[in-house]
Amino acid sequence: MGSLHVEDLDNISKCTTVENPLDPEEFRRQGHMMIDFLADYYRDIEKYPVRSQVEPGYLRKELPDSAPYNPEPIETILEDVHKQIIPGITHWQSPNYFAYFPSSGSVAGFLGEMLSTGFNVVGFNWMSSPAATELESIVMDWLGKMLKLPKSFLFSGNGGGVLQGTTCEAILCTLTAARDRMLNKIGRENICKLVVYGSDQTHCALQKAAQIAGIHPKNFRAVPTTKSNGYGLSANALRSTILADIEAGLVPLFLCATVGTTSSTAVDPLGPLCEVANDYWIWVHVDAAYAGSACICPEFRHFIDGVENADSFSLNAHKWFFTTLDCCCLWVKEPSALIKALSTNPEYLKNKATESQQVVDYKDWQIALSRRFRSMKLWLVLRSYGVANLRNFLRSHVKMAKNFEGFVSLDKRFEIVVPRTFAMVCFRLLPPASPLIKSNGYQNGNGVYHKDETRANELNRRLLESINASGSAYINGMLFWHGRLSRSMQMLYLLHFSFNCFNLCQILILVFV
Repeated sequence: MGSLHVEDLDNISKCTTVENPLDPEEFRRQGHMMIDFLADYYRDIEKYPVRSQVEPGYLRKELPDSAPYNPEPIETILEDVHKQIIPGITHWQSPNYFAYFPSSGSVAGFLGEMLSTGFNVVGFNWMSSPAATELESIVMDWLGKMLKLPKSFLFSGNGGGVLQGTTCEAILCTLTAARDRMLNKIGRENICKLVVYGSDQTHCALQKAAQIAGIHPKNFRAVPTTKSNGYGLSANALRSTILADIEAGLVPLFLCATVGTTSSTAVDPLGPLCEVANDYWIWVHVDAAYAGSACICPEFRHFIDGVENADSFSLNAHKWFFTTLDCCCLWVKEPSALIKALSTNPEYLKNKATESQQVVDYKDWQIALSRRFRSMKLWLVLRSYGVANLRNFLRSHVKMAKNFEGFVSLDKRFEIVVPRTFAMVCFRLLPPASPLIKSNGYQNGNGVYHKDETRANELNRRLLESINASGSAYINGMLFWHGRLSRSMQMLYLLHFSFNCFNLCQILILVFV
């Protein structure tokens, strides 16, 4: 390595004496510019294609090969954001974005994110920033009470809540806690016997968590579901699977039950499933990532009946609760199980507050050590809108989906594949009917016969791509089991309705004309 040249030393001197990386007045000036930029973006968002239309590798062609040697003004940078970055964004906040889940934002969520980022605390334990820990504990109890969770999930009932980044982290943390609790009972050498259960509709996060936690790949069970059960996991099917595993000398460990599956927002029956799981000392985690938010409304609360017999429960506030990514709310009945599995206590983290056992150290409730001040944005959402308005927001989204479902049902060219439960409509376009195939075809719910599911799938793929390529709307399709399990897979196209007001006529014209 060579030594620095004199001119390099001069440049260092200039930068350190002239430029302050966090100068309050310069922050104020640039901050106002950034807010104006984003406000204009939200104002004009409907002008952009909803799904990005760029080709892979587009940005490398636009940007230089190396970072700039000298500083560039924020004005130039924002101009490049507009010209080079925005074309490569799929606009999740667009009122015509219906794919996956609504990445719900709000003024309160955005401002809370600003405060969180502005304070930039690293709240791994209570001592590192007491307000970050204590606000999180309070807000999690607030939301838990709104959901009417049993007291055993709240800090006041010896349980507790924590804000994770995503459901993937929540499942991994609870699975790790369940794993260690079981291995402490049967011996760590028996990890290869542990079995994890879900349904064939369960999010892939469960399988990923099982892989990370060291569960043998052959011991992951995706129990088949059927249309007759609304694609919910049958308690009888679960018990049969468990008994077969026990007969084979395996050890049932963990069940992930879902309220609002990704494919169709199916709801697993929590009460019966928990009864089965509790017979075999299985940890039950309830994944209500999308639909859990709706359960603050009394008319939807019954979807989580039975949660009192589960061990943990999570929902994503960044999906349908007006809070910016990332903000996954996880409650557990037995925080000590998380702490035993996830805690480390090096000398440099020891302090009197921790030793007093009167505080929560959230580093022991998650995978990483460092953590963000996520509770700030959730706190602002709850305070800025209040329970009554939040309920009405959610109800309005369900009403919009119900109206859309009604329009689809009126057109016999389309089929509602599964009944709508929350704010997602699952439908598909049908091939033209033909009397020639009635003898060996089958009849769908609209009385239309068609023989070749491959043909139906291809037709829907083309419809999906034509809508998305137009840039006027973005929806997504996926394969999942429909009807008897012996049937070939069918393509189901899902529309996710975000909380944003949107032009319903526009999407209907795109779909039906």
